[in-house]
Amino acid sequence: MAKGTDGTRRNAATGESYLPHQEPRYREIASFLRAPLAESLDELDIALVGIPFDGGVSNRPGARHGPREIRNQSSMMRSLHHVTRLDPFAQARIADIGDVRFSSIYDLEQVSNDIATYYSAIRRAGVIPLSVGGDHLITYPILRGLAADGPVGLIHIDAHTDTWDEFQGSKFHHGGPFRLACEHGLIDPKRTVQIGIRGAQNTTQGWDYSDASGMRVIFMEEVDALGIEATVAEARRVVGSGPVYLSFDIDSIDPAFAPGTGTPEVGGLTSLQALQLVRGFRGLPLIGADVVEVSPPFDPSGNTALLGATIMYELFCLIAEQVSLESLSRQPNAS
Repeated sequence: MAKGTDGTRRNAATGESYLPHQEPRYREIASFLRAPLAESLDELDIALVGIPFDGGVSNRPGARHGPREIRNQSSMMRSLHHVTRLDPFAQARIADIGDVRFSSIYDLEQVSNDIATYYSAIRRAGVIPLSVGGDHLITYPILRGLAADGPVGLIHIDAHTDTWDEFQGSKFHHGGPFRLACEHGLIDPKRTVQIGIRGAQNTTQGWDYSDASGMRVIFMEEVDALGIEATVAEARRVVGSGPVYLSFDIDSIDPAFAPGTGTPEVGGLTSLQALQLVRGFRGLPLIGADVVEVSPPFDPSGNTALLGATIMYELFCLIAEQVSLESLSRQPNAS
């Protein structure tokens, strides 16, 4: 097993091995979820990745600082889940592999290519990525890297459909990643569900595209009428049993709980509803997931980043359990 992928670190001076996520939370390097750091994908099941980029925002920048602050706030996470009583660190080999590097940060198309190339390498290594943005544009090139075998299902939790066409002369912006993904055959619109959509717009373009392409759009008012359990059931019906990607925009949560984001919309999910929603997707075959649009400059309290880190932990639990079950099914004596 590669150094560190079993969850341990080794003290450089004494040689002592220890589990960083079991240490007092004010100690250690602030990696995602206090996971070990890795410079290789060897012997990993799950890679935690930062994408510090917000060049696609339409108004308020700041999400480029999301990965660093979520790393800091994720020091508050512990290992055992209080609902499932499962320890994801014991179920999968995990590491923080750092941030995507960019060859030309001011060239939006090249940024997209850099991200796609990075995630292609993760896919080829057989590792599942759990990513932190960054603005929502990053999900399009992530899907470019992961959906090489054909379109996948999508669970998209957000205040906005993000299916706009060009904006200010560019198709690369955080309001259009899922239109791009649909047009390039990366997601199956008939297996795509968008949850929590709300807020006034100057045009119906995004809503219209989602509807016309066959995406299931569950506006926040319908979420409220259905309740979380029925919303989960509807989402699972839409995506079916095939491979699926989950993208969580922090602005899906009401700004009373998550003010630190680029495009806040009142009337959203509570933090508890958001956790219950994510937990409802337990058992789905996720090829990856992300948390995006945390913008620390708009929330000096750190609460939005803490919420983002908590959603990340919940996603980690889903993927780690999936990895563990798949590993058991491959064992010779598995029934």
